Amino acid sequence: MYITPDNKKTYKAIILINELINGTHQFQTVANGDDKILEPLFIELMSKGYVQVSGINYAVTDKGHEVYNTFMQRYSEYLKVYDIFSYVDLEKGDFAFARYFDFETDAAWDAYKNDQRFDDLRIAVAMFKKVDPAEIVFMSFINENRFDATSAGWQMDLVSDNSWNEIEEICDTAIKPKEVGEDAMLDMIGQGAEIMMKLLQKETEEKALSAQQDNNNSSGGTVIEEYETVSYYEPYYDPYYVSPIWLVPLFLW
Repeated sequence: MYITPDNKKTYKAIILINELINGTHQFQTVANGDDKILEPLFIELMSKGYVQVSGINYAVTDKGHEVYNTFMQRYSEYLKVYDIFSYVDLEKGDFAFARYFDFETDAAWDAYKNDQRFDDLRIAVAMFKKVDPAEIVFMSFINENRFDATSAGWQMDLVSDNSWNEIEEICDTAIKPKEVGEDAMLDMIGQGAEIMMKLLQKETEEKALSAQQDNNNSSGGTVIEEYETVSYYEPYYDPYYVSPIWLVPLFLW
C-alpha cells in the first residue's frame, strides 16, 4: 500500500493550508454548505496547532506555515529534479527535457513530449532514492491543477477516495527500479542530473538577461537581482542523494 491514512490526511491538509494562504475562499469555524464536510479535518488541524481561529474564520498558524514552506521546498525540487524523468525513452536513453528549450510554443513541446516512445520514470527514481512515490504523484496532481479549489464540489472531491485510489493505482502500475535494473537506473539518474543542471543554467542565464534588459530600459539606476544558484543542486550528481527536506515529516498526526 502506497497511500496510508496519514498520507491522505497530509495531502488533504496541504490543499487546505494552501487555500488558506494563497486562495480567496474563507473557511468559517461554523461551516456551512460544501465546507461542512471539511470540518473534521479543520478540527484536527486546530488540535495539532496547524490552524487557529481568527474571528469567524480559520487561519494558518506559524507552525502551519512552517509545514507549508517545507512542502513548497519539496515541490520546487520535484519540478526541477524529478519531473525531468517524466518522459524518458528507455530504449535510446533519450530524455524529452533535453530538448525543452528547442520549442517556441507550449503546443509544440506538448506534442513532442507526449510521443509514445517516452516512459515515465518518476516513480522508479523516487523509489530508488527511497522517496515516498505517493508524494511524487500527489505533486504531479498539484502541477496539473487536479485539486482546483475554485471548481464546484471540490470539497467532496478532496474527501472522497477517488484521487487517492488513483494515486495508489499509479504507484502500483508504474515502472519500478527492478524492472529497469540498477546499472540502468544509475545511468538514467546520472543523465537526468546532467540535463537538470543544463536546464537550470539556461534558465538562470535567461533570467539574468531579462533583468539586464529591464535595467537598460529603466531610468532608475541599476537593479541587482539574485537568482537561485545552480550549485544548490550539484549534490544530485550523486544518484543516491536525497535532500534532507524530503526526510522531515510534514505533519505529526
